[in-house]
Amino acid sequence: MTQNTFEKTSVTLLGLGAMGTALARGWLAAGHPVTVWNRTPARATALAGEGARVVDSAAEAVAANSLVLACLLDDASVGEVLAGTDLAGRDLVNLTTSTPAQARSRAEWARERGARYLDGGIMAVPPMIGTPEAGGFVFYSGARDVFERHQQILRVPAGTVYVGEDAGHAALYDVALLSAMYGMFAGAAHAFALLRKEDIDPASFAPLLADWLVAMAPSVHQTAGQLRSGDYTKEVGSRLAMQVAGIPTFTGTAEEQGVSPELLSPYFELMRRRLAEGGGEEGLTGVVDLLVR
Repeated sequence: MTQNTFEKTSVTLLGLGAMGTALARGWLAAGHPVTVWNRTPARATALAGEGARVVDSAAEAVAANSLVLACLLDDASVGEVLAGTDLAGRDLVNLTTSTPAQARSRAEWARERGARYLDGGIMAVPPMIGTPEAGGFVFYSGARDVFERHQQILRVPAGTVYVGEDAGHAALYDVALLSAMYGMFAGAAHAFALLRKEDIDPASFAPLLADWLVAMAPSVHQTAGQLRSGDYTKEVGSRLAMQVAGIPTFTGTAEEQGVSPELLSPYFELMRRRLAEGGGEEGLTGVVDLLVR
């Protein structure tokens, strides 16, 4: 161990699933002393061989360092694991996937126990951790001073994006982006299904689909601008009335190809509802308001 290693920030990590293990390896590779604990001790064996300090209890792990990170199964697990620990004076960074309300509640829970709290939403899969060119990053929200104090070590395994003092915002940004991702996956699944019975190579179609999705992605900026201004007719390239008129072509093609329209039907129904409310001159932004209860 070099002198430089001793000078680097020490960190405690609770939870050694695939993501937790990847995070630990990122810090170890960068020379940071890492204390780890996992409910199943066997998962820590490999990390011990890579230089991590393995302890027998969560309480011992928390006591080891002022910076404590949790990467556990769910919010309930965080409460269970930390129940018997002394968090007073600790900076708790919770990287466990949660809802915004759970994150806010956990922030208050941590404050009541004398800890400073930062919530994180990981926008990466384990293989992306420790690989800057992969583009993975983590949203952070909560105590700004905690983020600024530890930003250098937090950015070691993945990029950092601070999204505000509200502890629930990291989780909200996380789920919002992932929701858009699943919507994209749904559309892609429907597209491939349409071709499934044809003599069309899906590998040849894939580049066309990928390029088309990339070309359409900038439309989110127009949606954001219209939501901000309240004018949903501004710079509309294709009116909602025209798009609704084209729906039978999509549903008819699906029927001809023997494909269920269930992935697209809910969105088409929202488009029809917005048109019925008088939004024919708009684009598709009005659908957003129909979703908000």
